[in-house]
Amino acid sequence: MDTHQVQQLTATFEGHAQQTENGVEYWLARDLQQLLGYAEWRNFNQTVISKAKTACEVSGHAVSDHFVDVNKMVSIGSDTKREVDDVMLHNARVHQMRSEPQISHEHVTNNAAVRDTLLNRGIRPESLAPSEDVKKIERRLTSDVKKTLKNPDTLGGT
Repeated sequence: MDTHQVQQLTATFEGHAQQTENGVEYWLARDLQQLLGYAEWRNFNQTVISKAKTACEVSGHAVSDHFVDVNKMVSIGSDTKREVDDVMLHNARVHQMRSEPQISHEHVTNNAAVRDTLLNRGIRPESLAPSEDVKKIERRLTSDVKKTLKNPDTLGGT
């Protein structure tokens, strides 16, 4: 897929975004169904939406934060409408953080968690050389794990 095609699809996707009265951005799955070339709702719902919900769960996110079952009215001809199932897709977590203090608190919490992880692995962040990047740290941790697996007697300090 070339860059132009990706940009075009992204613009089309963004063009179908809607907003609630509170400014929360969302998409309706039936709109995305058409964009992604699925003719039948049942197939789209059972494959794409179902897999997306599973991926959400597996990644540790609450499905209810991103997928809300809704109903909407659609025309079926002759000024007649009927209600159909749909799914509202959104990122509730992003919209729950509305103010700078909340965002700052999130950053502080994340940084503290990273620092604790490093300290638990015997790495003091302030002792790292400025040039030491994440990849170097990952390689060093991987090497330490391999050494420990080869010689488990070094664990526990006995």
